[in-house]
Amino acid sequence: MAKMRKLFLVLGAALFLSTATSIIPASGQQLERTQLPIPDTQYKYPGKVPLDARDAKFPPIKLLRPPEGAPNVVVVLLDDIGFGAPSTFGGGVNMPTLDALAKSGLRYTQFHTTALCSPTRQALLTGHNHHSVGMGSITELATSAPGNTGMRLNEVATVAEILKLNGYNTAAFGKMHQTPVWETSVSGPFTRWPVGDGFEKFYGFLGGETNQWAPMVFDGVTHVEPAHTPGYNFMTDMTDHAIAWMRFQHTMTPDKPFFIYFAPGALHAPHHTPKEWREKYAGKFDQGWDKYREDTLARQKQLGVVPDTTQLAPWPPSVQHWDKLSADEKKVTERLMENYAGFGEYADHEVGALLDSLKELGVYDNTLVIYIAGDNGMSAEGGLLGTLNEMAAFNGAPDTTENILAHLDDIGGPNSFAHIPVGWALAGDTPFQWTNRSPRITAEREMAW
Repeated sequence: MAKMRKLFLVLGAALFLSTATSIIPASGQQLERTQLPIPDTQYKYPGKVPLDARDAKFPPIKLLRPPEGAPNVVVVLLDDIGFGAPSTFGGGVNMPTLDALAKSGLRYTQFHTTALCSPTRQALLTGHNHHSVGMGSITELATSAPGNTGMRLNEVATVAEILKLNGYNTAAFGKMHQTPVWETSVSGPFTRWPVGDGFEKFYGFLGGETNQWAPMVFDGVTHVEPAHTPGYNFMTDMTDHAIAWMRFQHTMTPDKPFFIYFAPGALHAPHHTPKEWREKYAGKFDQGWDKYREDTLARQKQLGVVPDTTQLAPWPPSVQHWDKLSADEKKVTERLMENYAGFGEYADHEVGALLDSLKELGVYDNTLVIYIAGDNGMSAEGGLLGTLNEMAAFNGAPDTTENILAHLDDIGGPNSFAHIPVGWALAGDTPFQWTNRSPRITAEREMAW
């Protein structure tokens, strides 16, 4: 959906590090970076060691570091948010952090996704086609078919591994959906966990989603119980851990750059949104998804992120237009979208907190920030009219408007697993035709959900 050249910036930095030869080890010879790991033979003492220790003079050990001036790298990857959702690209989800980066940096509009989490992320982190590294689908749907084993080939390295082997510290926070499901227990193996993918620090979850109010969190390979404080949400928790790690790392080794992969569960369902963020969008979507598409496309043309000749994609006949919905259906779907939008702005706010910490440390100007919104378009997994509990829908029990209406105030809270309807997913992907996961949207598929 929108923005692949960002990947080339990261991989370009890794390629630069793997080919640069600017550090002189203790032996006095130039450090050769075309082979990783860098051979230890380059650090051997030159010549013969004197027999008499009084005659021995050993030069100081030179620690492995990237070339001088190598930047810190922060990659932010949001989940399941379409091209037409963020304000930065003309959408209705206010994202001031992304807006500010776009104004002071570059805004890219070509990013080719696989419409599923695991394959897109594996392609991003390795720079390879997802099938060529075994991730043809999500890890839960792996088979022994070529290209669909759910296992990254061990001859393929991630950008984190390349940077680590060139002297970076590396860390991942949030969602890591690349570990084969049969390897996610405490028995491992851990070679395809984040710590085996080149990340020295990991704090997050391994599956496609988690309960943001009560997540299943790992610190490295150890399951940890999150704090049970009032108002706890994993979005803030992962940000706090990322900031703490970054501050400690910079304090201990200020000359050593870091690579942070910051991948929130937002905006993948469940859309668990603190009330104050959801309420900011009360009434913001009462115009409906048809008008939203028209207004968003007009703003996109004004911003110059789409050609002036761009037209809206055809509307699928199996999805009702807004004016065909009942009053109750409109009320329910509006609230679900308000909750989604609040989740998006909340996530963007936490990204802002992370970037503010870079400024406090004085390293912001030497940090390459790549903010991707998002790994795929908006998800149509909530069904035609949305759901209060996406897990029920996945198990063949689609929700009803009556049920959601009866629990309207629960949307976004700990008693919900809310997901938006297909209509808003299509609108949030303006001007594109389809959505995350589903190449076609039909009534039959809705029943299957």
